[in-house]
Amino acid sequence: SSGTPRLGKSRGLLSFRGVIFGVSHAHLSRVLSTAAAAAIVALAAACPDSDRVAGPGASVAIGTWGGDNAGVIVNDTIAHVHIGCTFGDIPGPVILNGDGRFAASGTYVLRAYPVYIGPTLPAQFTGTVEGKTLTITATVNDTVAKTTVIKGPVTVTLGTDPRLGPCPICTVPGARMRMR
Repeated sequence: SSGTPRLGKSRGLLSFRGVIFGVSHAHLSRVLSTAAAAAIVALAAACPDSDRVAGPGASVAIGTWGGDNAGVIVNDTIAHVHIGCTFGDIPGPVILNGDGRFAASGTYVLRAYPVYIGPTLPAQFTGTVEGKTLTITATVNDTVAKTTVIKGPVTVTLGTDPRLGPCPICTVPGARMRMR
C-alpha cells in the first residue's frame, strides 16, 4: 500500500498504509489545508527571488550600478560612487545587515568638475539594497567650507550603465572599470 493518505469509498474513512481511520471530512480538510499551506511556505522560502534582500553578512554585488545622474562601480576592493559630477570611494566590500541596509565610512570629492580641485574629504555612506536596486546617500564632512553636504539619495540598478550627463569619464582607482 502507498504512503499517501487516501479517502476510502465510505464517507469519513481515511486509509494510510492499509490502516483505516475514522475521520470527519471537515477535520481532514483542515489537516490537508494546513499541510499544503506549510509546504507552499517552505517552497517559497527555499526558492531564490531576485527581489529579495540579501541576508546578513552579504555584500553589495560586484558590477556596475547605474541610474540618472548616478553610478556605482563595485569590485572586490572598493565601491566607487558618483552622484552628479562628484564622487567618492568606500574601501573593501560593503557589508549588508539582515534588512539589506549598510553604513560605511569612506572619502568623497565635492570639487571634481569641470576641473578637479579636491581635496578628498571624509564621508559616511548609507543605503539599502533590494534585489538589483541600490539606494545610496553620501554625507560629506566638508572641512574646507566647514559644513556638512548631503549627496543623494540616488537609486541605481545593477547591470545598468550610469547616465552622468556632462561629467568626464570616471575610472575607479586601481581598477580597469570605467563609467561613461
